[in-house]
Amino acid sequence: MNTMTLGTSTFLVAVGAIMRYAVTVQGNGFNVPVVGAILMIVGLVGAAVTLAVFASSRRRTAFTGTRGTVIVKEREVR
Repeated sequence: MNTMTLGTSTFLVAVGAIMRYAVTVQGNGFNVPVVGAILMIVGLVGAAVTLAVFASSRRRTAFTGTRGTVIVKEREVR
């Protein structure tokens, strides 16, 4: 499964911000600031999804064994 990483999200936000605020070229039928805003939104959504996936993959489950020992089960997602 391919997921958008934080690096990719940061890159999209940076490129989108440059297109939105720094580029002043007018295209015929192509609105550069709108495309920049769309890229920033996609980058922010991707970052939120990535952080949610990372947060859910780090959960630990602890339970007491038969002799009173605490057993910790870690789930590793690759």
